Amino acid sequence: MPGLSSNVTDTALLFEGGGMRASYTSGLVVALLEAGIHLDWVGGISAGSSNAANYLSRDPDRARRSFTDFAADPRFGNVRTFVRGEGLFNSRYIYQEAGLPGQALAFDWETFAANPARVRIGALNATTGEQVHWGREDMADLHDLMVRVQASSTMPVLMPPVTIDGQVYVDGALGPAGGLPLDAARADGYGRFLAVLTRDRGYVKPPQGGEWFFRRHFRRYPAVAEALMARPARYNATREELFALEREGSAYLFVPEQMPVGNGERSVGRLRASHAAGLAQARRELPAIRQFLGLAAS
Repeated sequence: MPGLSSNVTDTALLFEGGGMRASYTSGLVVALLEAGIHLDWVGGISAGSSNAANYLSRDPDRARRSFTDFAADPRFGNVRTFVRGEGLFNSRYIYQEAGLPGQALAFDWETFAANPARVRIGALNATTGEQVHWGREDMADLHDLMVRVQASSTMPVLMPPVTIDGQVYVDGALGPAGGLPLDAARADGYGRFLAVLTRDRGYVKPPQGGEWFFRRHFRRYPAVAEALMARPARYNATREELFALEREGSAYLFVPEQMPVGNGERSVGRLRASHAAGLAQARRELPAIRQFLGLAAS
């Protein structure tokens, strides 16, 4: 699809994960696309990587359905798929099959590929504990993109790790970045950020329990157990840094006024309500977002 362009080139768009809490922040994806706001750098981690991909494919309907109606798909995942080793969320189906042409959640690869914006999808190398941020150079086709979104979104224990080019990866939220690709945006030269969070302003992640279980479960990948135990401190530090950037005027934070669902929510009704609430908040905040981005009022 020729002729796509970005109208914001000095600000990075960062999407946090949070499982089905992304139903709320998918409302911002829809609002930005409705308003014709197209940033030139987009990064996502965990469920945020799905929001990033949907935003870059400029598909507001898929952005909505990914975290609402799709939960009713009988292949979405359940205790039976978990027992079979496919995950409580059936990630292979969700990411590698449902997005194929003619399938339940078909992805517009042509628009994604034609979009000039830079993309970063974050995951954690389970062997080394290092964060990786994949870009377009790693995504020659739809499978390359979606297997990386799958890896980024692979919640430990609940979903099986993903192997790419001989390396094993798990959820990018476990990385040193703390769940938002702020480090990746800075490495690419950005100093202004539109950050999309999935927790309210007062949230502080508590210490991680279950150390014995995680060390036993991930005995083949001790770096994953270490990352799980370090996650609260990393996550809280990244949030504090973003709040500091907001105070100095170099970041705009879209923060849920409420968060009506948890990361494992399956009720389509509650997910639709969550999306609607996020969309309503995003539309209310659009004038302030436009001002931050230096765009004229519509």
